[in-house]
Amino acid sequence: MHRFLTSLVLLGLFSFPGSAFAQDLALKRVMLSSGGMGYFEYEAAVDGDATLKLTVPLQQVDDVLKSLVVYDDKGGVGSLSLPGREPLAQAFKDLPFDQASLGSPAELLATLKGAQVTVGGSRAISGRIVSVQDDTVALGDGKGTTSRTRITLFADHGLQQFILEDAENLQFTDPVLRDQVGRALIAIQGNRAKDARTIELTTRGADKRTVRVAYIVEVPVWKASYRLTLGADPAATRSALQGWATIENLSGQDWKEVDLTLVSGRPVSFHQALYNAYYVTRPEVPVEVAGRLMPGVDRGGVQAPQAKSSTMPAPAPQRLQMERSMAPSTAPPPPPPMAAAADQIEASDAATQVVFKFPRAVSVGNGRTLSLPIIDRQIPVQRLALYQAETAVRNPLAAIRLTNDGDSGLPPGLITIYERDKGGYVTYVGDARLSGFPAGEKRLLPYALDEKITIERDTSQANRLSTGTISQGVLKLSRIVRQTTVYRVRGPAKEPRQLVIVQPRLPGWTLAKPDAKGVEISEGNYRIPFPLPGGDQTQTFEVVQEKTQQQDLRLVDGATDQIRVYAQAREFDVKTRDALTKVLQLQQAVAEAERKAKQIEAERQQIVQEQARLRDNLARVPANSDLQRRYLATLDKQESELEALAKRRTEAETSAEAARDALRTFVAQLG
Repeated sequence: MHRFLTSLVLLGLFSFPGSAFAQDLALKRVMLSSGGMGYFEYEAAVDGDATLKLTVPLQQVDDVLKSLVVYDDKGGVGSLSLPGREPLAQAFKDLPFDQASLGSPAELLATLKGAQVTVGGSRAISGRIVSVQDDTVALGDGKGTTSRTRITLFADHGLQQFILEDAENLQFTDPVLRDQVGRALIAIQGNRAKDARTIELTTRGADKRTVRVAYIVEVPVWKASYRLTLGADPAATRSALQGWATIENLSGQDWKEVDLTLVSGRPVSFHQALYNAYYVTRPEVPVEVAGRLMPGVDRGGVQAPQAKSSTMPAPAPQRLQMERSMAPSTAPPPPPPMAAAADQIEASDAATQVVFKFPRAVSVGNGRTLSLPIIDRQIPVQRLALYQAETAVRNPLAAIRLTNDGDSGLPPGLITIYERDKGGYVTYVGDARLSGFPAGEKRLLPYALDEKITIERDTSQANRLSTGTISQGVLKLSRIVRQTTVYRVRGPAKEPRQLVIVQPRLPGWTLAKPDAKGVEISEGNYRIPFPLPGGDQTQTFEVVQEKTQQQDLRLVDGATDQIRVYAQAREFDVKTRDALTKVLQLQQAVAEAERKAKQIEAERQQIVQEQARLRDNLARVPANSDLQRRYLATLDKQESELEALAKRRTEAETSAEAARDALRTFVAQLG
């Protein structure tokens, strides 16, 4: 049994192409992007035609197939090949057994029933496999039982059996089958490197030359972090800034003396599963039989819409910069510098990114993290207090305003802020977050709570009439709505401050107070500066935003009370007020005429009701009685009164309509 298992294993100990990493390609250059992509460039010295091998992790094959580029100035690329995504499955595709059958000799023999085998040993037999059965055999001296495998063969002399574990060797008679088993075992051994693929790249050329191969794959994002040391003098205008880059090598190979470049930007990057096999799904149609047609079913259609495009112009960026400064006319000398970086990093701005190139070769072992300095210089700094009500209601935040006066931008990252006291000792004062920082721009970075300043605020809203004009019988009003926020600030007793208040900017409103000069707009907020000269006293600042509201009032049917208020509004000119006063007079004439018509109608209704009562009574009194004659006389008198009221009502309605016409005519000619 042991010799049989050993022979199966030896079949798999054939050569397997490739090692853990590149064989004849050496990694020379690495470029890491803050977008999470890495550029890896390899070199190889070749002479004439050559085949280069490069082993990459399986999860990177898609990116390699998408981005691999070859630089060969004296030759050309022949082809690129690599094993399929599932090479082991393909290896068993055409074999008479599967991978599970190679789990044990018994499983393989059971799968290959009917195959011709030769068994060697004390009892040599030859025949075709009929069955493979497990037997339980009792051991002597009461030692229990053991499992044995009984094989039944169809031989020249009939069915013969043997115990597989007792056979010294077993051989498949068919050489093709033996070769298939051997190749399957080799495939299993090769698949142990299932998480990697070896790419073979052929180049064509006639001379000695250097071939470079590069690709882009996903890598961990490199991170920037900064250290800023403030001087002992709060009025100092420059401070030492040091920036570091932290990178991880999780590529699966060591980076030995590579040319390292870091890129800060936001490139557009895609992933596509190029290493997967795709098949186009085809519609299945029945076999055509004579006399039978299977056309598609028409379900109608609609006109295809025409493409419409509209271009919206992008709003011009608003860049309002603060002009108030509390810095003295002569700046004090900067504090002693931090330890400088040993190598000067070359930083440069590209069209969409910042590039940091290290002057020396860098080595990073696989699975290790490395941090390198990328910035080391003095930078303009202004200290101030930043009030953000949503962050802290009662106190502002201690903050710094940085100006990037360098030649290149800075990537985003955290800033650890230190402060040097008058004795030279350095203390930690807080952290801040720096966003992408292009050259020439400014950033406002809060890092701690400033409890030396106390702020209270109140917000109120009011509105007032602004203007009023009459056009085509419509009074067009303008109202100004004002929102006022009052800040009451008690500053520090012994030192001045520059206070910057962050005030939410109301959409559609304008800043009326203070003057917009020196005010910044950032992400929907105003940044409004107020100086605090020092001294334990309370100062009051107002921030006023205004919005104009329009309102239309039809004068013909407008409410009299409203028009009376507007006729007395001093915000309107005299002509408009006089016109509104005339409209009031005409409205009063209309109202008086309508009042008279309603009064006449009320009198008529009263007589009609009285006549109904009298007619009801007439039906109950004796004929030719005195009471009947009295009722009839009263009815006759009332009929005469009704005739007179009808005439008066007609006159009143005519007067009311004339008054309304006069109002409409006057209003129509206004404006």
